[in-house]
Amino acid sequence: MIWKLTDDRPIWIQLAEQLTLHIVSGIYAPGAAVPTVRALAAEAGVNPNTMQRALADLETKGLVETRRTAGRMVTEDMSLIHDVRQKLAYSRMEEFLASMRALGYTDQQTYELLAEQNKKEEYI
Repeated sequence: MIWKLTDDRPIWIQLAEQLTLHIVSGIYAPGAAVPTVRALAAEAGVNPNTMQRALADLETKGLVETRRTAGRMVTEDMSLIHDVRQKLAYSRMEEFLASMRALGYTDQQTYELLAEQNKKEEYI
């Protein structure tokens, strides 16, 4: 995994967001083992305590579960994964629409641009 970390927000929040994306996109499949805290921390280049905090956040949200003998596993609750994925999608759409409005586009104009772009991609 390529970790993208910035200085503008707490690292553990960014780690939790990126892990969440991997879960909702299926990179970490439902029921799959999550790599160990130490392995993830080494991969991301962060302190294991920081990664532990990110994973604890995901556990609080129900996206990962700790099993005594198996370690952390991705939840098998597909409705939870779907709900989180949908909330992320709506959030990104709102951000996109806000940025288009800042450019002076109406929502209808934005929709037309998207439809036009979609037609172009169909011909590729």
